[in-house]
Amino acid sequence: MPKIKKTAMVTVCGRPNVGKSSLTNTLVGEKVAIVSNKAQTTRNRICGVVNRGDTQFVLMDTPGLHKPKSALGDYMVKIVTSSLSDVDCALLLVEPIPHVGAPEMSLIQRVREEKIPAILCINKTDTVKPDQLLPVIAAYNEAWDGFSAIIPISAHTGDGLDDLVAEMEKYAEEGPQLFPDGQTSDQLERQVMGEILREKLLLCLDKEIPHGTAVEITRFSERDDEVIEIDATIYCEKSSHKGIIIGKQGAMLKKISTLARHDMEKFMGTKVYLQTWVKVKENWRDNVNYVRNLGYKDE
Repeated sequence: MPKIKKTAMVTVCGRPNVGKSSLTNTLVGEKVAIVSNKAQTTRNRICGVVNRGDTQFVLMDTPGLHKPKSALGDYMVKIVTSSLSDVDCALLLVEPIPHVGAPEMSLIQRVREEKIPAILCINKTDTVKPDQLLPVIAAYNEAWDGFSAIIPISAHTGDGLDDLVAEMEKYAEEGPQLFPDGQTSDQLERQVMGEILREKLLLCLDKEIPHGTAVEITRFSERDDEVIEIDATIYCEKSSHKGIIIGKQGAMLKKISTLARHDMEKFMGTKVYLQTWVKVKENWRDNVNYVRNLGYKDE
């Protein structure tokens, strides 16, 4: 394996549901960020580490930029804007739609303020015909002609990713390796376990309920037989939501827990014994102290 001689810190930003986490996972080669078809799945900044040749790329997957409606939303927006400081370049990920919306204009303005190189990535190209990309490119060129490159990609199929990596490498700086070989994320294992469980809540629950949930891992320990024991508490905002999460005779909670345990075992490479509880913290998303206590705080 070539010795790492250069590093590039890259922020991946965009509106909700454009594929930021999918792109990060595809480039890393394994799942480091949870994915769902619901907006605002990502709540924290997550670093994905990619070693290519003599370069280490540190991809900062950020929450989707949106209009905040709670203390949690305020935190998520702050994470996005602060992640565009002190990086080597930014990837603005957009859908193949010939319209530049308010979130994209806001991110373009932040990039201009920080005076950092920006690559426009038009994602989901597998969903449109090639000639449909031309008006998209034209719309963004009209909005701002300062992109260092415009690269059509598909995080789903991998198309265009080699071109993207080659473009990002132009902004790598000579310096020491930031993460050791084999490390693909800056998250602790217990954090990953909590995110996996939250992903299954998003997958199995409808409407506003999953957005009002948070997960706390209260115990994470390895037994002598290498089985990982995990205790997790799921917090929700209303008693009625608690009943839905648990389900009739516990069926929904069992489904969520079983799906989560399977992914946890895949990630950890060993058996996992998972116990889950559901508790109510009314309107926790609007309470700054609750938001911070559940791990959403500036470091």
